[in-house]
Amino acid sequence: MESHRHGVDSWPTSPESDGQEQNFHSLQRETPQPVPFPSNSHHPPEATVNPVANSSDSFQPKMQLPSPPGRRQRMAQIGRPWTSTIYDCGLDGTNATMTALCPCVTFGHIAEIVDEGQTSCTLGSLMYMLLVPALCSCWIVASIYRKKLRKKYSLVQAPAEDCILHFFCPFCSLCQEFRELKRRGIDPALGWMGYLAKQHEETLTIPPKSQMMSI
Repeated sequence: MESHRHGVDSWPTSPESDGQEQNFHSLQRETPQPVPFPSNSHHPPEATVNPVANSSDSFQPKMQLPSPPGRRQRMAQIGRPWTSTIYDCGLDGTNATMTALCPCVTFGHIAEIVDEGQTSCTLGSLMYMLLVPALCSCWIVASIYRKKLRKKYSLVQAPAEDCILHFFCPFCSLCQEFRELKRRGIDPALGWMGYLAKQHEETLTIPPKSQMMSI
């Protein structure tokens, strides 16, 4: 055993292995040591954050462009849509039947409401009926009252001009005007005085607001 240990300890080493060992010890000595922080700084320096990397911070809302000048004025000039089309005569079968048999009566109801009682239903019906034999010129007075109705409620002139609609589709135009007044809370069949009486009755039946006694 002693001879074997002696043989291992006396194992010859080559000059290359001695040079590598010296190089390894020199690299260990040349390794830089970490530089300590100054004594006056209590916290390590903060890492800088790239603002572009954070997509949530770099997000900016899109700027809304203002509406073109005069757009509201143009929309006001165009007017509001009708509550029903000119071909919806079937929505009110009773009025459609009355208009097909006696269009002068429907026109008289409309004229009384549009003129707010200044033109009675009888006078309007006679005016429409007397203009029928005169080359069917009733469409002229009917288009005038359609224009009054449009201005009263700021309605659009559609699907065509007032005179064109009453010349080619007089019954459908009268039914549309009748339905428009009825859907806006005015029943032309009641007449202007009947409408005022109904409005007065509704104001009387409205219960008073609940009041609380202040102490």
